[in-house]
Amino acid sequence: MAIEVFNRREIKYLISQEDKDALLSIINDYMISDAYNKNGATYKICNLYLDTPSDELIIKSLEKPDYKEKIRLRSYGTSSLEDTVYLESKKKFNGLVNKRRTPCLLKDAYTYFENGEKPVHSKTNKQVLNEIDYTMNFYSLQPRVFISYDRLAFFEKNNSDFRLTLDCNIQTRRNDLRLDIPAYGNQLLPEGKWLMEAKAFKAFPLWFVRFLSSRKIYSTSFSKYGAEFKIYGERIKK
Repeated sequence: MAIEVFNRREIKYLISQEDKDALLSIINDYMISDAYNKNGATYKICNLYLDTPSDELIIKSLEKPDYKEKIRLRSYGTSSLEDTVYLESKKKFNGLVNKRRTPCLLKDAYTYFENGEKPVHSKTNKQVLNEIDYTMNFYSLQPRVFISYDRLAFFEKNNSDFRLTLDCNIQTRRNDLRLDIPAYGNQLLPEGKWLMEAKAFKAFPLWFVRFLSSRKIYSTSFSKYGAEFKIYGERIKK
């Protein structure tokens, strides 16, 4: 989780519990588990997505432009004010994802959102922070949505270019927009469904392509924030 800057393709799939179990039955032949998946258990990721009061960024994103950008604050599990969290910028251009992030303390992130005072951390990447700060100020961004999920993550043996993540229990809310409050909210996916993301700069390995073909699993266009916003939009229309 120490990676701060990288580029890659990200292809998403909505899979069943049976597909997930079939994948896990063979995955140890090709991949190693993320260190945070203790004894094969999931770990929790919590995010605050930032946007304008009129949800300008996510509305633009759903229009599927060639270029789109998201800003979020991420923690691993419920954090205390003194815990390290990550300010992230995620940009996508012509199918290639560029993700940049820098650490800060949660209390400093809250201060940053309230009064614009940039956080200082012993491992701050100043260039990344300045880029995020430019976008924050340009759009006047503030926390809009909390999204959490439980994750299994894997890296291909001897090839860190290919990574797989499987997310379930995706919870969303538009109140209590803090990372020091335990995860709760509306479920985004039906029970038994998993969101799988295959991430690589180069081609996916042959064994994975064969697995997808054998299970008749096809890629889908899916954004957690985008799906949440569509549901939110329907709610406010009623």
